[in-house]
Amino acid sequence: MHISSARFRCSSTKLSQCPGDGKWEFAFIGRSNVGKSSLINLLTDTPALAKVSSTPGKTKLINHFLINDRWYIVDLPGYGYARVSKAQRRDFSQLITDYVFRREAMYFLFVLIDVRLEPQKIDLEFIDLLGQHGVPFGLVFTKCDKLSSNQVESSVARYKRTLRQHWEELPPIWCTSSEKRRGREELLDFIENCLKEAPSEQG
Repeated sequence: MHISSARFRCSSTKLSQCPGDGKWEFAFIGRSNVGKSSLINLLTDTPALAKVSSTPGKTKLINHFLINDRWYIVDLPGYGYARVSKAQRRDFSQLITDYVFRREAMYFLFVLIDVRLEPQKIDLEFIDLLGQHGVPFGLVFTKCDKLSSNQVESSVARYKRTLRQHWEELPPIWCTSSEKRRGREELLDFIENCLKEAPSEQG
């Protein structure tokens, strides 16, 4: 897929503020500081599109980016650690669940996982929740340039073993590196194939 245009469309504090134009949405979510903004910038080839911060939990809104005037990349708030009040964390959780479980325009959810870490309880719980609600999703391992090829392979294999304890069929899996531009074409090809199979408009 060729990205000819990528522009910020809007930020939303609640589901009702999200665009109502019927365009399909591909959302990205993960623990805070997993490299979500960097991956979005890589996919769109627009370095400053999504704000990259060294402070975990910086994304507090649902951010829509219009791609090729045809579909959206959606940057969701990170879950897990965020240096905010308990009330704010509760609001973030509600914002995330409202979007993920109720947003009809969301065609697919990419769950980002830091490949360097052991399987984290919060990620596994979130993945199980997606399965319970029948949400279409895949796993995107980030920061793969930080490990050797063998280490990446071992980490992904460990994650698969963990998932197979509860899952008969595993979701799609990608390995990425924003630094090395790894995984960009594979993710864009997947999105392009989804758009070919999807109805012209949601709803």
